Amino acid sequence: MTTIELLERTKAAWGSIRSASAEEKDRLLLAMAESLEANSEDILRENAKDMEAAKGAISDVMLDRLALTESRIHAMAEGIREAAALPDHVGRALAQFKRPNGMTITKRQVPLGLVAIIYESRPNVTSDAAALCIKSGNVCMMRSGKEAYRSSHAIVTALKAGVESVGGDPDIVNIVEDTTHASAQVLMTADGLVDLLIPRGGKGLIRACVENASVPCIETGTGICHVYVDRDADLNMAVKIIENAKTSRPSVCNAEEVCLVHCDIAKEFLPKLKAALVDKRREAGLVPVELRLDEAAAEIIPGTAATELDFDTEFLDYILAVAVVDDLDAAIAHVQHHSTHHSDCIVTENQAAADRFVDEVDSAAVYVNVSTRFTDGGEFGLGCEMGISTQKLHARGPMGLDELSTYKYVITGSGQIR
Repeated sequence: MTTIELLERTKAAWGSIRSASAEEKDRLLLAMAESLEANSEDILRENAKDMEAAKGAISDVMLDRLALTESRIHAMAEGIREAAALPDHVGRALAQFKRPNGMTITKRQVPLGLVAIIYESRPNVTSDAAALCIKSGNVCMMRSGKEAYRSSHAIVTALKAGVESVGGDPDIVNIVEDTTHASAQVLMTADGLVDLLIPRGGKGLIRACVENASVPCIETGTGICHVYVDRDADLNMAVKIIENAKTSRPSVCNAEEVCLVHCDIAKEFLPKLKAALVDKRREAGLVPVELRLDEAAAEIIPGTAATELDFDTEFLDYILAVAVVDDLDAAIAHVQHHSTHHSDCIVTENQAAADRFVDEVDSAAVYVNVSTRFTDGGEFGLGCEMGISTQKLHARGPMGLDELSTYKYVITGSGQIR
């Protein structure tokens, strides 16, 4: 089946879900979760094939993104169940007002239609995206990268079986069979079929979609995330936050890539940072973080000399660019120049400094004394994650049910004419 034919088939299934009741959608979702776990053996077998084929072709950190386990499949199923437990916003009145001529205008939330997701090596995106699309009354078309195709196809097969088991139309979720650039191009230009395109992956994929799509497209997720350690920071807290933001899962877009340190506390703080990220991790048999230091930081601790490019790189690895800045103004200027407007953090006990950072840093998520790793739909209470939008129109930050919706105006009256 061609990609266009599959899109047409998926769009035709929209009628079975867009007006479904909350109870009907939740029944589908719970059946999908159950089927996902029931078919875990098949999914893991296909994932093992993907892992074997990817060894040597992608980094160990990226292999971790690709890998599935029983516990990860269980977490995916729980994500679907959490989506089912969310309030159903489809059809709700966002606003209502009455005009002087007696007509009533209601702004009503409605589904988008067909949401297409192009993603790379994270098979869990498959179930997350499907759950949020169905809960919000949409149908979805997956297009996995070749590294994760076997895993993603097995997941979709399980989800479709769950839908069918409770009488739903299995075509509300489908996966593109072609993993070449041609199928991605079809999704980008399927006007009238694709109502929203969401790319999830590296900078190249996102840029290609944004530049080439004729369908509505969300710019997601490249995350050059900063943590600025202010002069008035609790230094032990700062180390703890940075350790989590950099090392808990470095391959994700909300991992920290740049650390900025106020010059007044750099001599005290940087040795603490090196001890936590390099020395203690090496002693514990963990991967130490490579610190890429600007000239001022290199005068205080040993590391790799940073180039200017290091402050504009999403490493997705155990690498952290470190710079010493003169003051809060310099920190904000640095973030504004180098940030991808994803997630940026200040660590400080000074409320005035925190307020200025929050007001002046133009990112989708701005943190005060919190790890950037919380930029995630599940952690925000929005359900499993569709993606992180770094643009400003329609959706920004973690995309949940509301971001997979649009609205229409419903006008009722008693024969009014203009």
